[in-house]
Amino acid sequence: MPDNTPKVLTGIKLLQDVPPAALAEVETHCRYKKFAAGEQIFDRHAQTKDIFFVVKGKVRVVNYSFSGREVTLDDVTDGQQFGELAAIDGEPRSASVMALTDCLIVVMPSSRFLALLEEIPALALAIMQHLCRLVRFSTERIMDLSTLGANNRVHVDLLRLAQASDEFDGIQNQVILKPIPVHGDIASRVSTTRETVARVMNDLARKGIVERTKNSLIIHDLEQLEGLVEEVQG
Repeated sequence: MPDNTPKVLTGIKLLQDVPPAALAEVETHCRYKKFAAGEQIFDRHAQTKDIFFVVKGKVRVVNYSFSGREVTLDDVTDGQQFGELAAIDGEPRSASVMALTDCLIVVMPSSRFLALLEEIPALALAIMQHLCRLVRFSTERIMDLSTLGANNRVHVDLLRLAQASDEFDGIQNQVILKPIPVHGDIASRVSTTRETVARVMNDLARKGIVERTKNSLIIHDLEQLEGLVEEVQG
């Protein structure tokens, strides 16, 4: 008797509306790959079309300037996916992806993914909503780069990290970020240098807005940080 229980894809948020029996069948068409931290998964302009689901680990989606500077586009972690653009439109990869930690990845052929989109309307809607979020986020990034100075872009990035954090203390109006945000990662996201990020963080610390401890960054005054952002965004 065939086993109709999916083994690994049940934790993928995008696939939560796929019936278990269908998901188990899909898994028979997938490959399972392990990547070590720092390993390249695919390069920009690669001709592969598969979609990748992160079962365990964390990957980074990046591009590089002509001078070789890394620009971080997104971090993808457990239960999320990447590579959906090439899987849908058949064009070359729009960015490079590398493993930040040791990863277990499920690789699904684009043909099977496209068939699922046709078979399951809820999945098609979910991928459209996901792509809408990407467009909205990209629009915000473009506006930041076009209208804000480097210091202000660091403020905005820090505020976004705070808003996405689960460690919010509503009584004291503070957020604890763990692990401590890496200056190089912030610089890569907002298109500036590590030195600029360090200077901005030191300035925020002097003003009492943030405090760095041994293993966390505490944002003591979230309202003041929001005020700095609202002031420049109008």
